Amino acid sequence: MRYLVWVLRLLVFVLVLLFALKNTDPVNVHFYADRTIAGVPLIVVMLAAFVLGIVLTLLAVFPANWRRRREVRKLRRDLQRLQELALKSGAPEPLAAREAIAPLAPL
Repeated sequence: MRYLVWVLRLLVFVLVLLFALKNTDPVNVHFYADRTIAGVPLIVVMLAAFVLGIVLTLLAVFPANWRRRREVRKLRRDLQRLQELALKSGAPEPLAAREAIAPLAPL
């Protein structure tokens, strides 16, 4: 399975490299307020748009991921407290194995 993943990564890299080599024509980039940058290679513009998309996606996903991690920490603390209470009350074994606990669905 590991080799298949590396072969797919290599294939994607080669395809992106060939795409980049085919798109080196200079283009004009127009901004607001009549600002223009002339002669920028098309692949640079596409790479900048790609990186900006990744950054914006990560910023959009970060809050939900942070809430999920906080909830998992809270649930683990609650589980630990319950197990300590069960041990104090004389129960012979823990309430549940750590691997058996799954976090709740996102809010």
